[in-house]
Amino acid sequence: MSTKTKEAVVVLVLLGSVLLGCNFSKRTNSNSSGNANSTTANTNTSVKPNADGTVPSGTGVEKEKPESGKANVQGKVFYNQQPATAVDVKLCEKFNQYFGGCQGETFATKTDAQGEYLIKNVPPRVYEGLIVKVFDTPFYVFATSGIVSTAKYKIDADQTFFAPDTNLFKNNLKLLNPKAGAKIGPADIELKWDAYPDAAYYKFSIYADSTSGAKTEYDYINKRVDGVSYALDKPLAPGAYRCKIEAFNGNDIKLAQSSDDINFTVTGVAPK
Repeated sequence: MSTKTKEAVVVLVLLGSVLLGCNFSKRTNSNSSGNANSTTANTNTSVKPNADGTVPSGTGVEKEKPESGKANVQGKVFYNQQPATAVDVKLCEKFNQYFGGCQGETFATKTDAQGEYLIKNVPPRVYEGLIVKVFDTPFYVFATSGIVSTAKYKIDADQTFFAPDTNLFKNNLKLLNPKAGAKIGPADIELKWDAYPDAAYYKFSIYADSTSGAKTEYDYINKRVDGVSYALDKPLAPGAYRCKIEAFNGNDIKLAQSSDDINFTVTGVAPK
C-alpha cells in the first residue's frame, strides 16, 4: 500500500568537519511513521564505500530470513551509546538530497527496545537512501557517515544487508555568550555555554560570512575545550559570524550541538 505525505525533512551529512543541513519535502510509499522522546541531529561510524560507490554490508546475526527472492535490511540506532527506541527508519528506492528527499518505493519501520530495526522482504536492487528520524522532530539523518552526499546500498536477493550503526545527537545545547543577534567588539571575546549531561568535552566552531568582511580563523574550527567557556586569544575581523558548540561523551560520541542560527556581528576595527 502506498501513501503520499509531505513533511519537512532535514538530512545531515558529515562534510569534512562541517555538518551541513538540507531541507526536503518528501513522498512516501510505505507502512510506518514514528515518534519518540527527544530533540535533534546525527552522526555514526565511518564507512568506506565500495569501488562502485555503494555502502558495503556489515556482519551480524539475522533476526529473520527474508522471503525467497527478497532481502532484509537490519541495523541499530543509538543515543549516547544507549538504544534509541521507537525511531522511524526508511529505505528509499530513490533519494534526491536537494529536491524531494525520499522518493519512489519506500519501506519503513521503527526501532525496537534494543534500538534495532528490521526492514523485511524488500525487492533486491540498489537503493539511494537509508534514513533515520531524529526522535519526535521533523528531521531525518543518513544512516552513514564519512560519505559526502547520500549513499547507495546494493541489496541482494536472499540476504540480509547489515547497515552501519547510527548515533543520533540532539540540538539543544544552549550557548550563553555570544547570544544570537549580538553585536560585540573584536577583542576579548569569550564563548560560554551550559554544561551538557554526560559531556566529557566540547568543540566549538566560528564560521565567517566572507561577504560581510568577516575572516575565518582556522584555529577556531572544531576547537576542543574541556570546560564550558573559552576566551578567544586573537581578535575577530569585523563582520558576520555563526557559532556552533558540540558536546561529546568520553568515547568521542557526539551528544548534542547548539542551534544552527546562533549568528553574531563583530563591530569596530580589529586591533593589529
